[in-house]
Amino acid sequence: MTFDLFANQAPSLPPVEHMAEGAILLRQFASPYEADILTALRQVVDISPFRHLVTPGGYQMSVAMTNCGKAGWVSDRTGYRYDPVDPMTQQPWPAMPQAFLTLAQQAAKQAGYADFKPDVCLMNRYLPASKLSLHQDKDEQDLHHPIVSVSLGLPAVFQFGGLSRQDKITKYPLHHSDVVVWGGASRLYYHGILPLKEGEHPIFRRSRINLTFRKAL
Repeated sequence: MTFDLFANQAPSLPPVEHMAEGAILLRQFASPYEADILTALRQVVDISPFRHLVTPGGYQMSVAMTNCGKAGWVSDRTGYRYDPVDPMTQQPWPAMPQAFLTLAQQAAKQAGYADFKPDVCLMNRYLPASKLSLHQDKDEQDLHHPIVSVSLGLPAVFQFGGLSRQDKITKYPLHHSDVVVWGGASRLYYHGILPLKEGEHPIFRRSRINLTFRKAL
């Protein structure tokens, strides 16, 4: 008998939802990869722990972050950038686990991006009331590659807009093991996460972990 570590009580929703041109929501897509993903996540965080970054304006982000792969996305008073060295440990970021890479590439393939080869994974930890304001992902060298975003833990509401901050926002409920992929015409669409609601997940307790895969370098 097997036990599904990633089991959740998400309401019945369509397994695939087309959000916009080039953007797709794959519900429960990460479930088959559950055990390996959880092990890999713990290994990465043991080397490079979660931390709260500071924006160029001097504000501390409510979401805690870490990274793995060839570089990590960092923010400080000098700006936003990808850096091959973890500023906390002064060591290279942990290598991207094979389990992460396999999940990201399979999700991208399902969304029509068969040649996706991510080299970084941004890892965000949300606690209740944490949020991520509307923004574009545009620090990567080549914007032709998609973004693959994996949700773990507590449910969240994902906001997905358009090329302008003023464009209409559509809200999508995300549950444990859901994966969102966007690229092509929607690669620079504004997106964000509404404040996380209080809750308790059997594995991640009062938190949501988001794995965001990119080809940054």
